Amino acid sequence: MFGTVFLVFLGLCLCSKGSSQTVLGLPRLSGPSEVLVKTAIELECEVPPGSEEEILLQIFKNGSSRLLGEVTLLVDENVGVIPIWTSLIHDGELQCVASGQNNTEILPTVSDTHRLKIVEPVKGAMIVHSGPAEFYEGDVLELHCSLSAGNYQSYLWLLNGRPISRSYDRHIEDAYLRIEKTTSKDSGSYTCMATNIFNKTEVFVSNSSEVVITVKDYVSDPDISYTVLKEDPHNHFAMVTCQSTKGTPPITFSLYNKTELVANMTTEENRATFKVPVDLDQEQSLQCQAANEGGARHSQFLRVYVELVGGPAVMNHDYDTGENYAIIGLRFYCKAEKGSHPRYQWFLNKTLLDERGSFYYVHHQAPERSILLLAVGRSSAGTYHCEVTNSFDNTTTIRSNRRYIDKEVLNRLPFFVVLIVFGCFTTLILLVSMCCCIGVVFRRRQYGDKSLLMLEMERSVPAYEGELDLSVYSEDPGVVETAKGEEEFDQASEASVDEWAEIEREKKTLEDEPVKVAMRMFAL
Repeated sequence: MFGTVFLVFLGLCLCSKGSSQTVLGLPRLSGPSEVLVKTAIELECEVPPGSEEEILLQIFKNGSSRLLGEVTLLVDENVGVIPIWTSLIHDGELQCVASGQNNTEILPTVSDTHRLKIVEPVKGAMIVHSGPAEFYEGDVLELHCSLSAGNYQSYLWLLNGRPISRSYDRHIEDAYLRIEKTTSKDSGSYTCMATNIFNKTEVFVSNSSEVVITVKDYVSDPDISYTVLKEDPHNHFAMVTCQSTKGTPPITFSLYNKTELVANMTTEENRATFKVPVDLDQEQSLQCQAANEGGARHSQFLRVYVELVGGPAVMNHDYDTGENYAIIGLRFYCKAEKGSHPRYQWFLNKTLLDERGSFYYVHHQAPERSILLLAVGRSSAGTYHCEVTNSFDNTTTIRSNRRYIDKEVLNRLPFFVVLIVFGCFTTLILLVSMCCCIGVVFRRRQYGDKSLLMLEMERSVPAYEGELDLSVYSEDPGVVETAKGEEEFDQASEASVDEWAEIEREKKTLEDEPVKVAMRMFAL
């Protein structure tokens, strides 16, 4: 603080034995607020008028006792102009101190602060990197952008001319760049660009020279594959390819048959091809090794087996149905009985089909099979078949059976379905007929040759007069009371005559009943 300077002057004043001390009014400091370094400027310090003494005006930086400039006001002068040749020491909060010129009876006063910004254009940007320029992935990269001159600057980091943005593993703090868990993507030319601005109109820029950083990749697990090459009828070769998805070259690829080294080569690429002789129907187990300065990696074992196509080519199919169970799509499957490297071809009316057409699509699942997907319509009608050859030899060709495809034919009820339905209906009729015959035979065994009419009449036989037990209709003499004389006896006799008449009517009814039953049976 400026309090130190102020206390010094105040102490000098208190040491004075005079009792008639005066106090100056507060000075006011003014001038430019932003200037370039090494520029001549003028600061004005104004004190209230009316002083009859010479006044000393001094410029200090707030918090510092270093004198930056001064001027003496004569009697009746109240404005002092202080010339300054700017440097970085003038940057900051400035104050003007007014005191008596060689007169300790005048107490000094201090102005309010005035902010003066001194801008020094940036120069000499340079990247400082203490570590190696080449290293393997996973290490930390730290860079620092240094300037020979400049203040109030900002920094921009670029990789291969493109700005580097902050992320979870990229930290940018002012002039420092730190990248953790580096990969080969962090390789390239690094530059830093420092800028500062004067008075919001003039921009100063300083670019560093490039620093080339190379982040090497460890080699990845190689993939192994092969194709078969036939040079003559008796010599077949496996063209084995070893390939790593990443790895900084040079990379050395080695091929092993189990534990035996077959061949190796060093290349600047990430793949290598080996030519290995093979025997038909003989199996080999091959493995690739890829290595660079970072270490070595191995592939999975690959079974190498060459068998010529043979046997019949079988073509099957299934279908998809749509509305009303109409067939709208077909899938043909073609498979050879044997062969390790078959090549499938599909034909429509003896014309070779491409991999894709307007109504079909071919999907190879070699070596197992090939699939032909069809949309059933007018354009897809025709005769289809497939042919299978060796992928490395066209001398042997096997053909499948042919199949005619038509939308109407496909959706017609098949003959065997009609045959099954008719057979089931016929079987049902036969079963019903057999049941009826068995029922007739069983009835004849139980009832003999009697007809249904005779059986019904037997169940309905009437009781005739000779078969009636008339004793139930006779009166018991002990029951009839005679206490009332002959009149009562005559009345009982008359009642007995009526009962016999009723019995005669019932007999007549029973005699007529069999005739009525017979008539009903005849009507039925």
